[in-house]
Amino acid sequence: MYPELRLYEDVLPNGGEAALPALPRMIFVVHGALAVADRTLSDDEAWSGEGAVMLKAGGAGATVWRWELVAGDGSERLATWTDVVTHEKLSAELTTVPKGALLLRGDSVAFPPGGCAYLHRHQGPGIRCLLEGGIRIDTRGHSHSYGPGGAWYETGPDGVFAQAADRPTRFIRVMVLPLAYLGKSSVEYLNEEDKAKPKSQQYKIFADMPLIAIAG
Repeated sequence: MYPELRLYEDVLPNGGEAALPALPRMIFVVHGALAVADRTLSDDEAWSGEGAVMLKAGGAGATVWRWELVAGDGSERLATWTDVVTHEKLSAELTTVPKGALLLRGDSVAFPPGGCAYLHRHQGPGIRCLLEGGIRIDTRGHSHSYGPGGAWYETGPDGVFAQAADRPTRFIRVMVLPLAYLGKSSVEYLNEEDKAKPKSQQYKIFADMPLIAIAG
């Protein structure tokens, strides 16, 4: 059985609470304020960890995206919650998860208007979700376009070309990578002529967390 990566959107009202079981996860605050463990997060901030944790929204509530890496048996859900609306945006069975020791990386990728990511691949699978702008993803002979809130899965080994819209574009992603890539880029450009070209995308790392509970 392969592990699964799942992306949820949780909407917490003023003072809303959710107790999460122990799982490898990253939580990203889309907007609002959220107390997580010993931290208080606001817009565009994230938390990661593997232990059980309590979420509590601030006075204006919070909307968060929550990535979780699970065994895949369907039993892992919110343990308890108070007036929290949650739905699964996307889940994927990680059939291409690397062998051996792993890490969970969460980051954002930003493009200027019209920017692109040349044909490339990564060292492990992951789920992306568009925060702003628009993007077209070409992979495995298919092309799909996404707007804000749209989520998609990339296998890692399959080549991908990404074309941003004519406005600033940014997505948040979580990938499962070999532990050897801790602190290192996971991208590999597939065309020799693209390797030396200037790259328009900018990265911000939220989490680079060695995984204890799950290994490939």
